[in-house]
Amino acid sequence: QVQLVESGGGLVQAGGSLRLSCAASGRTFSTYAMGWFRQAPRKEREFVATITWMEENTDYADSVKGRFTISRDSARNMVYLQMNNLKPEDTAVYYCATSTTTWRNPNLREYDYWGQGTQVTVSS
Repeated sequence: QVQLVESGGGLVQAGGSLRLSCAASGRTFSTYAMGWFRQAPRKEREFVATITWMEENTDYADSVKGRFTISRDSARNMVYLQMNNLKPEDTAVYYCATSTTTWRNPNLREYDYWGQGTQVTVSS
């Protein structure tokens, strides 16, 4: 059974940083891409970042480029999201997910397993 557990969320002031972690188990994660998504109140869930396991190819939403960095530790089955220069509009629940594809993938409909989410709140 695939399990994803996020951690690292919290309350931070604008301009601050947080590092989210996602512990993955139950699948051969050396094959599939992984992604981070977020959902703000009254908004749809949106793509944040994605990474492939093998080549570490990455892709980001325009709104976070230059501020967020996705990475992974294959040996530990961990995926991270380093978030710098946070803005109030980054406030959301952040989710880790596994893709059904091996390439970097911003399409949330092609992700099949999701974590429970971790809250990130950025105060102005």
